[in-house]
Amino acid sequence: MTDTHHPRVAFVTGGAQGLGLGISRNLLDAGWKVMMFDLDEEAGREAMDALDEDLREKCLFFAGDVASEKDIAIAVQRTIDRFGRIDGLVNNAGIANPHNGSFEHLDWDDWQRVINVNLGGVFLAAKHATQHLRKSRGAIVNISSTRAFQSEADSEAYAATKGGIVALTHAMAVSLAGAVRVNAIAPGWIEVGDWKKSSQRTTPAHSEQDKNQHPAGRVGIPADIANAVVFLLDGEKSGFITGETLRIDGGMTHKMIYQD
Repeated sequence: MTDTHHPRVAFVTGGAQGLGLGISRNLLDAGWKVMMFDLDEEAGREAMDALDEDLREKCLFFAGDVASEKDIAIAVQRTIDRFGRIDGLVNNAGIANPHNGSFEHLDWDDWQRVINVNLGGVFLAAKHATQHLRKSRGAIVNISSTRAFQSEADSEAYAATKGGIVALTHAMAVSLAGAVRVNAIAPGWIEVGDWKKSSQRTTPAHSEQDKNQHPAGRVGIPADIANAVVFLLDGEKSGFITGETLRIDGGMTHKMIYQD
């Protein structure tokens, strides 16, 4: 079970904007201390500046590349130096499929970058955080995607990484059995335009068709995922769940669509 006698600490990759920022803020609001690891230093500064003073004391930002083992190792150590422990790892960082059209014309370097960030980053963060998660009897939540189960054309690199995360999740759950729980979340359409840094922020606007294609009647928001992350990291509430991938998509992947 999770040690509840000390403030819990989460390491969140891609944690300074978009879905990752929603997760970071939700964890802070739930009483966690948070390391926000993100490649975008501008987003990190904005995210820290937006926090109230009391929450800022509970949060740390590190600018680094999740595909760099050196960056990950330094950030994990800084988390330990500052907070003394890690109870939860949230592997959220990811990049989209390169816009090069068909995979037949996709450059190898572009393919490899998506693999290194989306899948390699999960491996690297888990590799360096697990020794600390063992001590705290902590948990890992990996962010996959519904693209692990269904696809649009020309999304091979992204789909491969998100499917790989599902498999890596249950593999790590078995390898770390009895010490660290490992689960994944596969989000569907989550609107993050209003959670980006100011220079890229947009105001959400969804048509009725956008909303109605979801059985839940709306597009998702970061809190839909962040609430599940907090639940899955809490060993008191989810201690019997490991190796699972929770699909959170407003029911969209269960709705059959026929075209005339």
